[in-house]
Amino acid sequence: MTVSSPDVPEAIRALAPTMTDWRRAIHAWPELGFEEQRTSALVADTLRALGLQAQTGLGGTGVVAVVDSGVPGLSIGLRADMDALPMDEDSDLPFRSQRPGVAHTCGHDGHTAALLGVARHLVAHPPASGRVVLIFQPAEEGGRGAIRMIEDGLFDRFACDEVYAFHNMPLLGMGRASLRTGATLQSLAVFEITVEGVGGHAAAPHKANDPLQVAARLAVEIPAIVGRHIDPMETALINVGSLQAGTTHNIIPATATLSGTLRALSKDVHEALLQRLRALCEGHAAISGCRVQLQLPHACPPCVNAPEQAALAASALADVLGPDQVDTDARAYPFSDDFSYMLEQWPGAYLFLGIDSAMCHHPTFRFDDALLPVAVAVFDRIVRRRLG
Repeated sequence: MTVSSPDVPEAIRALAPTMTDWRRAIHAWPELGFEEQRTSALVADTLRALGLQAQTGLGGTGVVAVVDSGVPGLSIGLRADMDALPMDEDSDLPFRSQRPGVAHTCGHDGHTAALLGVARHLVAHPPASGRVVLIFQPAEEGGRGAIRMIEDGLFDRFACDEVYAFHNMPLLGMGRASLRTGATLQSLAVFEITVEGVGGHAAAPHKANDPLQVAARLAVEIPAIVGRHIDPMETALINVGSLQAGTTHNIIPATATLSGTLRALSKDVHEALLQRLRALCEGHAAISGCRVQLQLPHACPPCVNAPEQAALAASALADVLGPDQVDTDARAYPFSDDFSYMLEQWPGAYLFLGIDSAMCHHPTFRFDDALLPVAVAVFDRIVRRRLG
């Protein structure tokens, strides 16, 4: 299938060099969740230079600004995430990460630059009615940035009628897009399990209470929860990613730890997974006599697109990319995004714009700056269809 040229207005195309500069400046100095001081300052300074009032500090390092037409109408929220990942970038680009161990290998720098482009375009070409709430969110990567902003009064101060966000998607390829009605990204819960026993000499195990044995059994039995307790017609996933215990061959350790994630496309299945995980930990504690403590440092519900807003976003994507380039019957992805908390507050849609790159979270991931004007054009079409 031939990929058509995007229908991007010239006024938006003219913003491409500036957006590229913003994106590369953010890329060179990546920051982890809730540490986005430099990025937040760049965003706030840019918004203020456009004549907008930038509200800072929401959720820690979040920034919000409003483009208001002055005419009553709907309030449309547009969100971009700002945080980077704790990993190294494999790149020789002149604007590569200048911070060892931190890199924008998920494209949030591009999302942020695109929303700044939306701000600049809307200031120059305001909607006919209503207002647009520009939400620059910290700590999407497992950091609870969205819920922190909400708890900090985001929607009390900036109520929205609808909310939208996009993510780049290397699985699609440049010039293509996808979205679906209903659950589009899975829920996520990060779990950490600590097993406390009694350490001792490996030659006298009867004088110890080995937490490693309990942890090893949990590591095997936790992934089996899906196959034995969840309807096979449902989407569910649970994995153990880490098991840590002991220091040498002849010492029974006093503690062992496990960590992993669980995911589902429905809140009911998500809760069923958690219930079984808790029961498994409690059962092994009762049998072994060890103390088994389960903690959930981060969780978010599935991203669920509302039918009306998903149809609107699909129409905007078709306007910009062409109907043949938009998959509206896409399967849900197994990833997660805490934009789901915002979708629980207001109806909206989460959509995907394709790029040609290694997959997100890979050291060689490359955000394509050619996507920036496309993303702005799509957001602009959504705004114009709602606000005129």
